Amino acid sequence: MSLFRTKSVDALLDASRAPGGLRKVLGPVDLVLMGIGAIIGTGIFVLTGTGALTAGPALTVSFLIAALACGLAALCYAEFASAIPVSGSIYTYSYATLGELVAWIIGWDLLLEYGLATSAVSVGWSGYFQSLMQGFGLTLPTALTAAPGSVPGVQTWINLPALLIMLILTSMLSLGVRESARANNLMVAVKIAVVLLFILVGARHVEPANWQPFMPFGSQGVFSAAALVFFAFIGFDAVTSAAEEVRRPERDLPIGIVGSLAVCALLYVLVSAIMTGIVPFQKFAGVDHPVSLALQYAGESWVAGFVDLGAILGMTTVILVMAYGQTRVLFAMSRDGLLPTRLSRISPRTGTPVFATWSVGLVFALIAAFVPLNVLAELINIGTLAAFSLISVAVLVLRRTRPDLPRAFRCPGVPVVPVLAVAFCVFLMAHLKASTWIAFGAWLVLGLAVYFGYARRRSLLHPR
Repeated sequence: MSLFRTKSVDALLDASRAPGGLRKVLGPVDLVLMGIGAIIGTGIFVLTGTGALTAGPALTVSFLIAALACGLAALCYAEFASAIPVSGSIYTYSYATLGELVAWIIGWDLLLEYGLATSAVSVGWSGYFQSLMQGFGLTLPTALTAAPGSVPGVQTWINLPALLIMLILTSMLSLGVRESARANNLMVAVKIAVVLLFILVGARHVEPANWQPFMPFGSQGVFSAAALVFFAFIGFDAVTSAAEEVRRPERDLPIGIVGSLAVCALLYVLVSAIMTGIVPFQKFAGVDHPVSLALQYAGESWVAGFVDLGAILGMTTVILVMAYGQTRVLFAMSRDGLLPTRLSRISPRTGTPVFATWSVGLVFALIAAFVPLNVLAELINIGTLAAFSLISVAVLVLRRTRPDLPRAFRCPGVPVVPVLAVAFCVFLMAHLKASTWIAFGAWLVLGLAVYFGYARRRSLLHPR
């Protein structure tokens, strides 16, 4: 039974209030923009083209299905975030409800999800950045433009831009969360303006005939695209990682979670509808800049340059927020004794876990620089869907075990909403490739080996 020992909610709250901890400097606007910063990036600027090839014009329906699955899980997240405003996101919530082994598995899962997300998005960032520089007549040596083996028939050594952006943002995170939030807010404002510019300009060029047939690949294509573009919504859960650094977490965290998801869902549906209305969906084959292509197709090339800039800023904020979320999960796991204690040490100068920040920043910067990342979107998706399923189960457990716990926000429609969240997530997981399941299983097996070989005996809950 020691595998399912739980950490007291009161103990979690006490640890978060201990002197010398993380600084409480974030408000509701910071959290909404943090969520938007994590969500709007690769999904809207890259995956919309891939999704259109899978679902056709019905991509808008795929986005709505993915948003619904995320929305149901978001309501569960919001209840936990208001009741247990502690760093660690679903790892911490699972520790308080489902037990240490489940918490370890989901924490291990989150480390992979956030880490590979930063690596994958930094590679996409590199492509857009190089495209923008080429517009000014500047090019890098071919050997420095991609990871080895990324481009068939071309000898490449390292993706230098991906490496550098990871190191720059890691440096920014190590300087302090207030400074990182200010930079994120500015970049988010610019990229929202760019997305709105696309909507306003592109809407004039929509040809309704391009929406016919609306569902060329049937419902299977819609569901497969929904499982793929689910990646586009990943990020709102990173808002909960900021819990200990929020001034009024019981009120502001639910606002940040639900608000950012609602704004992004609306923008995704509008962009995908306009994009497929301008360009026949078949023309997105092999295109990694579908939004820019739509504008060029419409003869609005002057706006396409702004979209490229928005894509670069969009991906920058995704990397920043995902890396932030990963460091806070690592911090929480270390504070519980499951990982080396050095990872939870706070710098008295910056108020951040500097060692943890640089540890994961360097690892995933090197992955971005040297590893071709062809299947990361699906691998990240399966980990996130598993996490969302668990948070929905955990809400039901906490309602039964701690009905007295103060909740500033209560998930509506319990138990129906959590059960539907699990059903939607499992349904989308079933539409992922077998190779994705195998890779995910291998990562979990490695995590169990680390838990039984190291973490279990060093846990603060282990009898001494």
